[in-house]
Amino acid sequence: MSIRRIEPGKRMSQAVVHGSTVYLAGQVGTPGKDVKAQTQEVLASIDRLLAEAGSDKSKLLSATIWLADMRDFADMNAVWDAWVDPANPPARATGEARLATAQHLVEIIVVAAI
Repeated sequence: MSIRRIEPGKRMSQAVVHGSTVYLAGQVGTPGKDVKAQTQEVLASIDRLLAEAGSDKSKLLSATIWLADMRDFADMNAVWDAWVDPANPPARATGEARLATAQHLVEIIVVAAI
């Protein structure tokens, strides 16, 4: 099976397509914005990368969401719920973790079918 890398860099690719599956790297928003704004930016990046891979959010298989502070869970979910395809929600986990910088509030990793 072929492997296609999307936006490869020295350290990582933003997405990797293997067969009929696309794996996205963790997507983050602009540091310093609030969690809702960062979540909107992350989901826009996910939409863009999935489209480049030949997929979309209706084909999400799983999502892992990291929040810097679980007190932001409801605000992040408000944005997520407005975005996710309600007929095709992925398996999902959300946890709290220290992210790349103190100003990063959310990071989302997804796997999707093509």
